[in-house]
Amino acid sequence: MDRGLTRMSRLLALSGVASIVFGITVLVWPGISMLSLTLLFGAFAFVYGSLAIGSGLYLLAHRSTEWVPYVAGGVAGVIIGVITYLHPGITDLTLVYIVASWAFVIGVFEIVAAIDMRGALPGALWLGLGGGLSVVFAIVVAFRPGAGMLAILWVVGLYGILAGVTRLAAAYRIHQFRGDAKAVAAAMRPAQA
Repeated sequence: MDRGLTRMSRLLALSGVASIVFGITVLVWPGISMLSLTLLFGAFAFVYGSLAIGSGLYLLAHRSTEWVPYVAGGVAGVIIGVITYLHPGITDLTLVYIVASWAFVIGVFEIVAAIDMRGALPGALWLGLGGGLSVVFAIVVAFRPGAGMLAILWVVGLYGILAGVTRLAAAYRIHQFRGDAKAVAAAMRPAQA
């Protein structure tokens, strides 16, 4: 259990850092070309998806039932990342809908994972909040695609940072829980003579 919680918190933290780096890059570099943004988003979706698949497969190897949302969301991220790299010349509007679709799928699976982990791990609330943020972001972007690319870039950047912060908070809470669980386990061991 200790290794599982450690790996889970690390993978969640890595995906949070990747999300924050993506968000900051978009905010700091607003004049970024659509091709560059498309490739940057594709790399982010692929990395995030790979980390989510790793978390899910680790849970599956330990016979946990919470693996499905991680693997499904991760596969969606990897597929979107690959499609983005295979067809980088897609139009601005298509990119907006790809970003919205990806955020919606990830958000739904994060909410499902948070519900599954509810009561078992203290970081579940943060994961659920991040998922809710992803769904709201997806709906806003999908219904307001003509708001201008600069506005979309700012929304994408802010979303990346906020989603990353919620993932880091969830990773920290899971890491804290791991430490508390180790202390309880150590206290329960019989004293050696």
